[in-house]
Amino acid sequence: MTTGIVFDIKRFSIHDGPGIRTTVFLKGCPLHCPWCHNPESQNPDPGVMLYPGRCIACGSCVDACPEHAISRDAEGKAVTDPALCKRCGTCTEYCYAEARRRVGQEMTVDEIVEEVERDRDFYEESGGGVTLSGGEPLAQKAFALELLRASRERGIRTAVDTCGAVAWSVFEAVRPYTDLFLYDIKHMDDAAHRENTGAGNRRILENLEKLSELGHAINLRFALIPGINDDEENVRRTGALAAALPNRHPVSVLPFHAAGGEKYKRLGQSYTLGELGPPQDHRIAGVARLLEAYDLEVRIGG
Repeated sequence: MTTGIVFDIKRFSIHDGPGIRTTVFLKGCPLHCPWCHNPESQNPDPGVMLYPGRCIACGSCVDACPEHAISRDAEGKAVTDPALCKRCGTCTEYCYAEARRRVGQEMTVDEIVEEVERDRDFYEESGGGVTLSGGEPLAQKAFALELLRASRERGIRTAVDTCGAVAWSVFEAVRPYTDLFLYDIKHMDDAAHRENTGAGNRRILENLEKLSELGHAINLRFALIPGINDDEENVRRTGALAAALPNRHPVSVLPFHAAGGEKYKRLGQSYTLGELGPPQDHRIAGVARLLEAYDLEVRIGG
């Protein structure tokens, strides 16, 4: 039975495709964007998130840790040494105060589809369905494929939120079972893309062109990050790319927000964009106008 590592299932989602949806978040991503609001998704393996304010200093996690990575501070509360922690999750099983939570669990396709089907009536009334997100959901190719196929067999509309940084063979496998691709465009310059995400954009753009040529429904998603990809040249290049695709697709401008910053701390990671604020409204409007100049349907958010 095909299983995958899932770190969240969000019901009644309205920002991950049309209508009311259930979004299934899978772990693992080939990119490592510093603005990612789901940093817990990047590592494909289960992990641990810390909530120190909930610690009751019981010491159970200290005794349970097989790596001896947890000790007590001056107040008796648990402190984790990130150099020793292997994120095995053993401590979460003994933390009764839920100051430590496991991120990611192995689930079967049937378990997820059963959860998704609970809101079938809402999908039918709103035109919604299930969306696979992450991380990069296609990083778990076999699991994503079976989940999409099972959803389709039950008459549930499907969408895939993707960064596009996977082999074309993966898209070839899942596209017959995908009604909509939510496709991220992060930066048009290959070197800047590599610097900011850890990988170039050539494969991403090639996959996008192929999907468009095959007539798939695509919503291009442009995350607007101040000082990284919001310069006029990059915005214009993004608009030119969208206009040159074999078919026209709407473009959603997604303004940066720092809501995920706290998650980095809970994972024991540094958040490098801590001083970065969201783009101002006039800047968002200006970017939208630049893109609309290419005769594109432009949406703000969603």
